[in-house]
Amino acid sequence: MLLAGDIGGTKTLLGLFDARPVRPRPLAVQSFPTLDYDDLGTMLRTFLTAERVTADTIDSACFGVAGPVFGDTAELTNVPWKVDTHRVASALGIGRIQLLNDLQAMAYAVPVLQADELHALQKGEALRGGNIALIAAGTGLGEALLHNVDGRFVPSPSEGGHADFPARTEPEIDLLRDLTARFGRADVEHVVSGRGLINVHRTMHRQPCAAAIDLDDVDAPAQITAAGLAGTCASCAETLELFVSAYGAEAGNLALRTVATGGVFVGGGIAPKILPALTTGVFMRAFRAKQPLDAMVAAMPVNVILNADAGLLGAAVFAAEHR
Repeated sequence: MLLAGDIGGTKTLLGLFDARPVRPRPLAVQSFPTLDYDDLGTMLRTFLTAERVTADTIDSACFGVAGPVFGDTAELTNVPWKVDTHRVASALGIGRIQLLNDLQAMAYAVPVLQADELHALQKGEALRGGNIALIAAGTGLGEALLHNVDGRFVPSPSEGGHADFPARTEPEIDLLRDLTARFGRADVEHVVSGRGLINVHRTMHRQPCAAAIDLDDVDAPAQITAAGLAGTCASCAETLELFVSAYGAEAGNLALRTVATGGVFVGGGIAPKILPALTTGVFMRAFRAKQPLDAMVAAMPVNVILNADAGLLGAAVFAAEHR
């Protein structure tokens, strides 16, 4: 049996899988509010007890974590956790636990995703031997690369979400000034993420929000997108459009940096929820505005990942491969 986890800034998915060929089969999956637990070990103990599973039945375990991984430890970027696999494995009696960056874990799922788990933003044509790029906005912004090595995709992590935000338009320049004044510097995650939606909202709303959104509410990003999609607040609609454009531009930047002629995948919790906004053309216009290589990016397949458990699935794929 495989134990897998996708540890995010807001929620954590834990799952038990049967190690079938190519794509592990889920046996049990539970979602946990990450900050409701002091550490991963406590959460895992709750999960395994609820599922009546003992450590000796687990053949392999892997967890994707939202932050950089250094050997057998990781400190989450947006959660006050430090994960030490040796301590967790020893406390629970599990033979070995392996850690991946959360986007690297999701990248392991990309080659096994099925057609009905994807929505095409640009059909394109994948080139044999081409690399694949993965970008995913949720609580934060993650990026990863799948290197094509002799026809096999090898996922590699990145912390590109914390690279500098490249403003391209006058509204984005205004946003850059606001972010720099508030944070000292502006990174891409300050714009393209759930928290980024709140930052953009603050800049775009020179008048009170017509949707009366409380930006301190945990559901504020969802409320902003809902008002933007419904058109109940003009400034929320402008907020969402700027967000989508910046998202598309950063996806295009990643495609250039990785020469993603094998395709670009857009994952994370936000994209499926704002699919109508992603299909207006705003996202793809920003993605393709990459002269002198606009023809190259215009030929790349671009797909939104609809499977909300892709990160968990990827961790299970890795666990199966490293039993």
